[in-house]
This record gives sequence, C-alpha cells and structure tokens, in this order.
Amino acid sequence: MRLEHELGYRVKGDYVELIGGYRLRVIGWDRRYDDFPNRDARLVFRDGEFTLYVAKRVPRPAKYAPKGVLAVDVNERQVVVGNSSVELRVETPIERALRYRRLAERLQEKYSSTRYMAWRRRSGVRRRVRHFHRKARNIIEDWVRKMAHIIMSLAKQSQLAVAREDLTGLVESLRRLPKDHRTALVMLGYRRLGLWIDWQAEKNGVPLFVVDPAGTSSTCPRCGTKLVEAGHRRLRCPSCGLEADRDTIAILNIERRALSQMGGSLATPTAPQMTDVNPNRWGEPLRL
Repeated sequence: MRLEHELGYRVKGDYVELIGGYRLRVIGWDRRYDDFPNRDARLVFRDGEFTLYVAKRVPRPAKYAPKGVLAVDVNERQVVVGNSSVELRVETPIERALRYRRLAERLQEKYSSTRYMAWRRRSGVRRRVRHFHRKARNIIEDWVRKMAHIIMSLAKQSQLAVAREDLTGLVESLRRLPKDHRTALVMLGYRRLGLWIDWQAEKNGVPLFVVDPAGTSSTCPRCGTKLVEAGHRRLRCPSCGLEADRDTIAILNIERRALSQMGGSLATPTAPQMTDVNPNRWGEPLRL
C-alpha cells in the first residue's frame, strides 16, 4: 500500500502515525538521511509484521570527469570487472541458488501425480516449496546488490566510468540454449544486476555507459578480426596474434566501445599484456 506524506502517514518522534489512527513504533532508520525531506511511503505486511518503507528526496550527486573506464562482463559462473590495466573476477552464487530451486522441484515431484499437483493441497509442503524458492531469490538479490556496490566502489576509488553490456534482448537469445544452462542464466538475473549497477551509478555520481554486446567475446580488441579457439576459453587472433582468455577479450572490447562513446582512445594492447593479466591486482579474490 502506498501512503502519501502528511496525508497517509506522519513521522512523530519514535512513532509513525498512519491514516486511520494506527501507530507503528520506529525500531531503526538510516540517520544519514535525517535532513532530507520525506516522500511517499510503502506499507508492506509480511510474515505477520508491518514494515513502512519511507522514500527520501535526496539531491542527485554531480558526476565526475572519468579518467578511464571500468568494464563489467557478466557470465554464469563469474563476473569479470576491469580494463586494459587491471582485472578482478568474482564468483556468482548460482550453484547455491540452484540447489534450493532443485529442492523445491523435488518436493513438487514427490507430492504430485500425473493427474494433478497434489502438493498444492498440502499446506506444509506448499510452505516449504515457497521457502526454497524465496531462499533462491534472496541469494541472487543479495549478491546483485553487493556486486553493484563493489563495482561502484572500485570505480569511485580510481575515478573511472563504468561500462556494461546492453542485455535487454538476452531472454530471446536464451531460447536456443540447453535447458539447464538457460535456467541458470535466468536465475542469475542479468537484468536485475544491470538495474542495480545503474542505480548505484546514479546514486554515487559515477558516469555509466551501456554498450552493444554483439561480438564482445569473439572480436579482436586490437584489429577487429574474428577470433578462433586456442584452448579452453582461450581465443587467438589469426591476424595480429593476440591471445587471451574469453572474458579478458570481452572486458577489453567493452572498455574500447565505452571509450569511443566518451570520445577518448585506448592504447593498443599487446599479446603479452593480455596473456599475463593479474586477476588480483585489487587484492584477494572476493567471495560473495
């Protein structure tokens, strides 16, 4: 339920007065936003408790002039963040989320028949199935929020712009993939991660570029030639001899396309640089 400020709700000391004379005790809030005016609120009833989410009117921060680009490449098993100088790889929680999804599916199969889904008529089984699905969603939601925060922290630290691929039409292309792979990619929530990256960029004043994803993992970032397989997840350019990991190639292409939108330029990479990229130059590998 949406409530308008002063008409639908009022904040008075340690309580919130709702329309109709109801009062809710305030158990905590973010003190950083005390000086900003309140906006409309959202009242949610979940698991026997009422929660009021109050929006604040916060001025939009000014964006800084970027010194370079921090590219983001999202895969099923890991997210690669970096550019032609640095690179960081963060594992995704897709296996943990899929585990809970499989538990829910097994319960549904156990308490179902060919005629009808009997598990829907068993309240205990139904609650357990919902719990497993909610657990899987919460794992992904928690991960995308933390991942977006990590990306923005790294960008602000070095005064870089963030560049990500435009994955708007990803769902249509997933129809051609095997079922298990398609399920994992849908659960990972590429669009959800993109929305959180966009929101964090807006919130922190980080310049953001969305680039065309076509050919980012199969085109040479140096000369634009079609790459060929050179081993497990490694590609080689038959024209200039550049050889690198598939994800590193994607990062370089995303960076180059973002720089072209900025009107800047990128130093031509060399094969040794791409082969010897250190994935931990920002510190130890992060586990979410």
